[in-house]
Amino acid sequence: MQEHIKKRALEIGAYIIESSSTVRQTAEIFGVSKSTVHKDVTERLPQINENLSSKVKTVLDSNKAERHIRGGEATRRKYKESNVV
Repeated sequence: MQEHIKKRALEIGAYIIESSSTVRQTAEIFGVSKSTVHKDVTERLPQINENLSSKVKTVLDSNKAERHIRGGEATRRKYKESNVV
């Protein structure tokens, strides 16, 4: 694995832990695709730093569990704004 990829995976992992951000939010911050972020944290990071990887997995699992709530809130806001007219 190339050194810049290792460095990016470690930086992405640290960022996700400290900010509890989603894969999409992290991808936007780092200027890479969400597929790249996902591959970095699920495939590359466990090879580089197992401890960091498990912490990132915990945050991402939490985000996934809350995903349906965020989606419901977005839909509620959408219809609330459209019915005001």
